[in-house]
Formats: sequence, C-alpha cells, structure tokens
Amino acid sequence: MTLANVPRYEESTVARQGDHAVVVGASMAGLVAARTVADAFDRVTVLDRDALADDPVPRRGVPQGHQPHVLLEAGRATLADLFPSFAEELLSNGGLVLDWTHDLVHYEDGGYLEPGPRRRPMYAASRPLFEAVTRRCLAAVDGVRLRPECRFVDYQLADAGTAVDGVVVESGRSDGTSTLPADLVVDATGRTSRTPAWLAEHGYERPPEEEVTVDVRYSTAVVDRPSADRRAFFVPPTAPRTRGGGAFPVEGDRWLVTLQGVHGDDPPTEPEGLHGFADSLPVDHLARLLDEREWVGDGVESYPFPSNVRRYYEQLDRFPDGLVVLGDAVASFNPVYGQGMSVASLEALVLHHTLADGGLDGLGVRFFDRASEVVDVAWSMAVGSDLGYAATAGSQSVVEAAFTRYLARLVRTAQDDATVADAYGRVVTMEEPPTSLLSPALVARVLSPR
Repeated sequence: MTLANVPRYEESTVARQGDHAVVVGASMAGLVAARTVADAFDRVTVLDRDALADDPVPRRGVPQGHQPHVLLEAGRATLADLFPSFAEELLSNGGLVLDWTHDLVHYEDGGYLEPGPRRRPMYAASRPLFEAVTRRCLAAVDGVRLRPECRFVDYQLADAGTAVDGVVVESGRSDGTSTLPADLVVDATGRTSRTPAWLAEHGYERPPEEEVTVDVRYSTAVVDRPSADRRAFFVPPTAPRTRGGGAFPVEGDRWLVTLQGVHGDDPPTEPEGLHGFADSLPVDHLARLLDEREWVGDGVESYPFPSNVRRYYEQLDRFPDGLVVLGDAVASFNPVYGQGMSVASLEALVLHHTLADGGLDGLGVRFFDRASEVVDVAWSMAVGSDLGYAATAGSQSVVEAAFTRYLARLVRTAQDDATVADAYGRVVTMEEPPTSLLSPALVARVLSPR
C-alpha cells in the first residue's frame, strides 16, 4: 500500500471517540500519529523523555539525527495534508524544495539514472528541522499538548485485563510516578519498544519477529554549499559492492555528505580516512565535495544500523483494546532507502481511516491488518535489496527472486530511458506500488533487446 492506494486525509470523517489519547514518543511517527488522533479526542498528550527544544538540534532519543534524512513523496504529500502550513514553515526556516527529477544525481547498478519527463518536488532539510517544524505545526492543533522530559514507565491495564486505559510516567520535574488515564495509547517509541515484552508479561503472545542483518554503518560530514546549488547525489550500495553514499542539501547552506558500508565494510570516523573511502566509490561527486568544500560542524558523525526488524502484530489473535503500535516499533528498515518518515506518515493516515471506519472497537487488530500492507511494500524493497549480499542471511520465494532480477534489469534500462526512470522513481518514493512496474507497456520497454 502506497500513496496511490491509501485514501487521502479528511478531517471531517472522524467522529469523537473519547476524552484523552496519549502518544508515547515525539518521533516523526509519534507526531503524525498525534495529528490524526487529535480529530477523535478532546485532548492529546505527546510524551517524550527528551527535552524538545524550539531550535532544530539533534537529541539523544534520535541517535540517527546527525545523518541525512529524505522525505519521499508519500511523506511529503501526507504531511502537506495533515499540516497545511508545513511547507511554508519548513521553507521559512531554511529548508529547501528540490526537483527530484533534475536536482538528484542518482547512480545505481553501473550507471546514472536518466532524468524523468516531469518535475517531482522533494523537501530537503536536516532531521532536526523536519522534527522541529512538525512539532510546531502539531502544537498549533487544538487540544494537543507536548510533554518533554517525561519518561514512559508502564501501561495501565484495566481491571478486566483486556484493555489499556492509561500510562504510568515519571516526570523529570517531580519525584515518583503518576498515571495518565487515556482512552487510547499509541506506542511510537521506535525499535526499542517494550510493548512485545509487556504483552508477554500480561498473558498475551509476543508478535512474531523477523530480523535481517545487514550491518550498515554511516559516517557523515557537513560541508558548506553555495546557496544556489541544490543538487543532491545518491550512490546506494548495490550488491556485490558494499560501499555507497550520498550528499543532500540542507538548511544553512550545507551539504550532509554521508558514506555507508555494508556487512562490516565500515566507513572511517576520522576525516582523513573518509576521503579515501569516498575515493573508492564508482563516481567522484562525494570525494570532490569532501576535498573542495569547507568542512563545518564537529567532524564526522557515525551511526550503526545492525538489522532490519519487523514485528508481525497483524498475526496476533488477541490484542488489548486501547493500544496501537506504529512506526519503527513495528518495522525498522535499512535507512539507505530513506523510507522511515514516509512509512510513518502513511501509517498515521491508515490510523486516521481506521478510526473513521470503526472507532475504538478492536482498533489495534484492525489497524495492524491495514498497516501491514504499507509495511509490506517498504519491507520487500529494503530486504529484497539487502538479500543481494551473500552475507545477508535469508531467502526469497521464487516469485520474489524473479522480481528482484527484473528490478535489476529495470534499473539498468532506466539509465537511458526516461519513462522507465520516472516509473522507478514513483515506486522508490512510495507514490506507486512495485506492481506498477509490471504494466505491459513498461515490461516491454524493460525486456526489449538493448
């Protein structure tokens, strides 16, 4: 399920469901979820253990905040619907709008992808700025309150043991714990979510879990950028090549230049080694930026990502009422593909429609069933690519393996076919589903002798 087949957001379709909802985690997933549930409750409280500064600064709870983040079309369009002022706020605070078609220099599988035939807008900013702008937009919604420096301790289970009716929290400004009653609790705490263990402790089954280890590490430097230069560069690791990277323009006339290594081929964490790593890539764009532009910031920021993790909540027969889990707490993908914020946005959109269709009755079970279709698309794209490495443990079905081979040929075709490149771009940005690449006209272009 992608932007093309999830109905767009309509505030008026959701009826009031209760007095109070609590969202645990002020990540992008938590912020967009809070916006959708705000239509159904008089009050929404968003909790986070971090201090939430007004300025766009990295925070402890988002260790990947120093690394580049991409807002794909699915996320861009959904955020524009949820927060009409989002684009204006982002741009007025230094964010950029790029033309994905012509501003992005994309090298993959031995060649540059041909620019597509139409303009495709893409917002560019640092992760802290994306979060700060979203927080400001959310804080302007009636009934929403953000509570920073407030640590989630536990769920409160109703007497019958079949529903969550609040959370236990510990505030940094007081001693001891307190309880916040809630008609709905949303877990947006990320891949370290404690919900699976909590379920097991209270007589429920843990969701089945799948882990695909890829052992990616990022090293990112910040260099200065001429104001008029809005180019982005993307050279993803493509099996068997274990190295890749990218450079993305952000606010403050800067490029975030990141280098990636897969399965232990780690990029260095000091400037001198980073230059040599960049020189080993099949294109010279990143090496030139590191060599020719002035470095700003505090050297090199490193971030490890060990594995893709997915929790199959949709397979559970029982789940407590009053609780929903989304974002990285459900599935965390190899960040090379930039899917995280857009998947979270689509999941929040699914939550909106699930509330509109049936209210709180069996909400978790109904939501997981629908949201799994969003996760399926991102998971198959990320894991399918990662399984191209011999060191990645796992296997694909015959159909999945055939599609992976077809996709590799499609990418090579996209290097000199603008129509194919445009279709591939719509799938990569989660605007269209991967099945759109199997239209007869497109298959003919891909499989024709070259």
